[in-house]
Amino acid sequence: MEQDQSTRGALLALCAYLLWGLAPVYFKQLLEVPAPEILAHRVVWSCLLLLGLITALGYWTRVRALLRRPALLLLLLISSLVIGTNWLVFIWAVNNNHILDASLGYYINPLLNIVLGMVFLKERYRPLQWLAVGLAALGVLVQLLVFGRLPWVALVLALSFGTYGLIRKQVPVDPFTGLLLETSVLLVPALLWLWGLQSATGDLTANPAGLNLLLLAAGLVTTVPLLLFAGAASRLRLSTLGFFQYLAPSLALLLGVLVYGEAFTLDKAITFALIWTALVIYSLDGIRQRRRLKQARSGA
Repeated sequence: MEQDQSTRGALLALCAYLLWGLAPVYFKQLLEVPAPEILAHRVVWSCLLLLGLITALGYWTRVRALLRRPALLLLLLISSLVIGTNWLVFIWAVNNNHILDASLGYYINPLLNIVLGMVFLKERYRPLQWLAVGLAALGVLVQLLVFGRLPWVALVLALSFGTYGLIRKQVPVDPFTGLLLETSVLLVPALLWLWGLQSATGDLTANPAGLNLLLLAAGLVTTVPLLLFAGAASRLRLSTLGFFQYLAPSLALLLGVLVYGEAFTLDKAITFALIWTALVIYSLDGIRQRRRLKQARSGA
């Protein structure tokens, strides 16, 4: 029975990260739509879809309970701004031929989480974890030395997603209730952008049917991977789930180079090699630490 649950969890995780990795294919179909406008549609249709899901799942008691906790609402307000920034930069990066930089950002994210955990959660880390962080920093330094500027897309995506995870760790709420509150915060600006400012795609009756379908699909692109991920998280250990997180940026990297023709230059190859080495060290150290803990428990 437990093995069946693990197998289902692995399949759900695989599907979730595959969809996240293939997200550039979807956004590339909307090249004629500005990134802020795509973001506005994403917020509106995700919010509507989540309202339906919350109703179907019977989660309104959870929503009402959350509304009575101002401190948690403040955290979700901040997290909504952070994830909105993450979505906007990712959409812009994909549609302006910076998929490799976006991929780099999500490779850096687990290593940046180490720093965030130390600064904000007072967590202590082992020497090999610090070595991994150092290699990642060296990879970023390569970009700075070659181009004379930081890879801002990668850094903004890594920092925003890491901060989002840090905040959501402090909010005891299921993914759907939390995301509904977050999209609700962004809903008013999104509606103002689409209809208050009379954006080019705000009038759905004036759009081609194909474009409307793509815009409406933004809700599915946001929520379906989340549903799959939530199902996987409930069936798999966190350590197992962590190994799937590299699938999405790897797939995005392949899309950027092989499908969309982005240049995988020598400096990028050096940066990615350093990041990949760091992730291998980070993962092996995690495996070794889990074995030690398991042996300690067995001895006890």
